[in-house]
Amino acid sequence: MTGSGTKRAIVIGGSMSGLLSAHLLRRAGWDVGVYERVEGELSGRGAGIVAQPELMARLQTLGFTTENLGVHIASRKILNREGALTRSLNCPQVATAWERLYRLLRDAFPAERYHRGKGLSRVDQNADAVTAYFSDGETVSADVLVGADGIRSTVRQQFLPDVAPQYAGYTAWRSLIAEGSIPPQTRAEIFEFMAFGLPPGEQFLSYPVAGPDDDLRVGHRRTNVIWYRPADEQSKLRELLTDANGKTHELSIPPPLLRPEAIADMHDAAERLLAPQFRALVRLMDEPILQPIYDLVSPRMAFGRVAIVGDGAFVARPHVGAGVSKAADDAAALVGALQAQDNVEAALKSFEAARLPENNRIIEWARHLGAFLQASQTLEEKERAGRHSTDAAVIEETATLDFLYG
Repeated sequence: MTGSGTKRAIVIGGSMSGLLSAHLLRRAGWDVGVYERVEGELSGRGAGIVAQPELMARLQTLGFTTENLGVHIASRKILNREGALTRSLNCPQVATAWERLYRLLRDAFPAERYHRGKGLSRVDQNADAVTAYFSDGETVSADVLVGADGIRSTVRQQFLPDVAPQYAGYTAWRSLIAEGSIPPQTRAEIFEFMAFGLPPGEQFLSYPVAGPDDDLRVGHRRTNVIWYRPADEQSKLRELLTDANGKTHELSIPPPLLRPEAIADMHDAAERLLAPQFRALVRLMDEPILQPIYDLVSPRMAFGRVAIVGDGAFVARPHVGAGVSKAADDAAALVGALQAQDNVEAALKSFEAARLPENNRIIEWARHLGAFLQASQTLEEKERAGRHSTDAAVIEETATLDFLYG
């Protein structure tokens, strides 16, 4: 094994899927190095996560305590434009903030094996090893390389240059809002719930997550806000991704560069379209994040001694709430295949055969759930929209894997 007798793995990407892969590989006895292109510590900013039972089980397998992972949500509700309750559903779940889960994984991984500021230039491989070449001139060889470097994956771009994210036809305005800043009546009516608003062709969603520094104390938590709105790719999206200097950004725009006019337009729309409770939240979104929604589908996940996992291989629309669970399942399948046989290339082929169908199922289900939000729709998508845009469908199907695996 690369001349040392110890199985070695290179993990490209130090975010959620990279850390999950690295922890599972270490648990299986591998010598693992994680290489992250960003120099500073990563931040999820406006990201909340529904901790699906499958993810909780993976974390427990790794020895993590999940009892206080996030905020326990007992039920869901939908409010109409006037703020009246139109539908409710008991649906116990745990919601957490991206930062809380990231810190749990990051702090438990050996600091000397986590390398920051390491941009990958290219990958070479032969029958005996795979080598990563980094932009600073360093080269590292190992038995297997895991591409866990997200939607902009350098690893995927090398092996699948024609695969790129496909814009879904709508965006999400996101924000994390401090519990203590929310007006008391609004807090009492919606904070503890997964709360939905459904303006025509749109979806507003809020739910509680941990506060800064993993704070779960009442009064110190945050609410995660997501507002999905249609935006035509050639006009509205381009406008939203253009900053005050006239530069149009690719895929996404850094929050500080959002034009004040775009934020003001979002605030104005909230006053016209949303329930009073949700309007109160939007008024507190002074520095929102704009997230264009993309699909990404890879026809392959294994390339000799190289595998791609998580968002590096498949990006599903957020409605399923399966992003981190999907990454954990990819990592577990990869490590299980490597444990089952010594031949790395054969193991990765086995991993690919197991995960391709599952990832495609998640992508397809997410497309069904999000069809009614698209700026334009095919006839098939209009049919999907009719089925999945009703109050009953939204409250029952969003951020739960019951319909996917049940």
